[in-house]
Amino acid sequence: MAEHSEHVNCQAVAEMVTDHLEGALGGEDAALLEQHLNFCDGCVAYVDQIRMTVRTVGLLREPEVPEETCAALLAAFRGWRAS
Repeated sequence: MAEHSEHVNCQAVAEMVTDHLEGALGGEDAALLEQHLNFCDGCVAYVDQIRMTVRTVGLLREPEVPEETCAALLAAFRGWRAS
């Protein structure tokens, strides 16, 4: 994913963070990202924020919609689609 060089910059970390958190980052890219995180507090904070966001969103559950509300919405959409 990253251009294979001796280091990655903050932009590359932002582009790699999803693969990193999913454990899908290749060996050299993972090593370069970890090396960058060893000296860049800003990226450490960014990765932690993304990790927390993923964890929090994972806790969300679909709210239960009352049956009458669901029926009213379906009727409204059917009416909208017909017009």
